[in-house]
Order: sequence, then C-alpha cells, then structure tokens
Amino acid sequence: MCQLLGMNCNVPTDICFSFEGFCARGGKTDDHKDGWGIAFFEGLGCRVFLDDNPSSSSPVAAFIRQYPIKSMNVIAHIRKATIGPVKLENCHPFKRELWGRYWVFAHNGDLPTLPFDHQGIYRAVGQTDSEQAFCLMLNHIRQRFPDRKPPIQDLYLALREITAAIAPHGIFNYLLSDGEHCFAHCSTKLCYIVRQAPFAAAHLIDEDITVDFQELTTPSDRVAVIATTSLTDNEAWTPIQPGELLVFQDGLPLHLTP
Repeated sequence: MCQLLGMNCNVPTDICFSFEGFCARGGKTDDHKDGWGIAFFEGLGCRVFLDDNPSSSSPVAAFIRQYPIKSMNVIAHIRKATIGPVKLENCHPFKRELWGRYWVFAHNGDLPTLPFDHQGIYRAVGQTDSEQAFCLMLNHIRQRFPDRKPPIQDLYLALREITAAIAPHGIFNYLLSDGEHCFAHCSTKLCYIVRQAPFAAAHLIDEDITVDFQELTTPSDRVAVIATTSLTDNEAWTPIQPGELLVFQDGLPLHLTP
C-alpha cells in the first residue's frame, strides 16, 4: 500500500529533512514506486507537485528535497498502485476548493467496495478509490455546511461521521488539510511526533542523515510530523490508534470531543 507524510506547524517550516527519508521509500528502501506528490499551503495558496515516476529517482522530487519551501501545513504521498493505473491523474494528494479555501487529501489503503458517486458537486478525475473517497467527504461536509467553514468541533464531528461511513469499505488511513487544520485518520497504521523546545538531533531511518533542530529553530517553534511509519530511529513516535481521528493545529493535536 501507499505511505503518507504530513506536517503541521505554528510557524512556516521546511520539510526537506523528513521528505528526504520519505522519498527513499519510493523505490529505494521500499517499493512505493508508482508515483508521488506533495502539497504546500502558503497563505490561501497551495503549491502541488505530482509525478507518476518513483520519488527516489524523480528529478521533480530531487528539486523539492533541495528547495526549502516553508509552510505551516504539508501533505505528501508515495504510491503503490492497487486501484487505478499508474497515471498522473491518480497521484495523491488531490486538491479541491471548498468555502473559498483549498483542501488537500491523501489516502493509504484500499476501499474495494466503495461505490463511485457521479451525482455530487465533487467528482473524481482519475480512477482511484482514494479520490472518490475525498469527493464523498467534501460533498458530505458541503451539504452539512453549505456557506462557510463551521467551528472546528462541528467540522470534526461531520468528518467523523463520513469517515465512519467510508471506513467499512476497506482500509482508510488519510491526511486532510485546508491550510489551517490537518486531520489524520488511522485505520491500521499512522503515527506522529511533536518537535518543540528543547530541540535535539534526529537521524533518518532510510538515509544516513542527521539534523540538529536546535541549530535551525527558535524556542517558540513547534512542528508536528505525521507519517505511516516513523521516519527517524532516535525519537519516540506516538502511534495513532485504529479508528482515531486527530486534528492538528499549530503543531499540536487538539483535544476535541467525539
């Protein structure tokens, strides 16, 4: 299956270190070689880079690894194709507009019994179950809240409801963001780490690279990194429990009532 990477921060931060290790899993240290993508939120804008080549050998990915784009919310994905052929339109993350904001979504897992809905405002362009799930989610919350983004507690409950309806169709690990909040749902495997003062050095699992974050940060910085499996071997990553939906804001998970 695919792998996910997300970042949510309280200050604009680059993801070069985490993305370096993540990219290696796309054909070098793992077999997720059927395309990749990454989305950076910058204010109301959103840069999305996609390629249907393996991330470990993609010139576009090499450019991103060396280009320190600073963002407070990032979602990345490396694909191992199961449903839908290896094509650019099937690369995650997917992007749509809702309430005058961009929304970005990436999924890990298979939803083989999920029906395709051709009636809603949001429709899939490609052939993946993942993009179809994203469209179903946006159609659901747009129907519930047609005019504007609701308070985060209300939006959280609506997303829990549609997630619970989609999850029985298979495996539904996902990351979803509008540039303000990042939602992380675990079906089988997802974890996160919050880096904040006092910062320390971190070493990648997939590449022999170490970064001392104390040299690159201020004491008030805070960064949450979410991944399918931990990216470093000298830090304590927190597993997200199966069936759990977390919301990250300013580098921390919010404590919302289910």
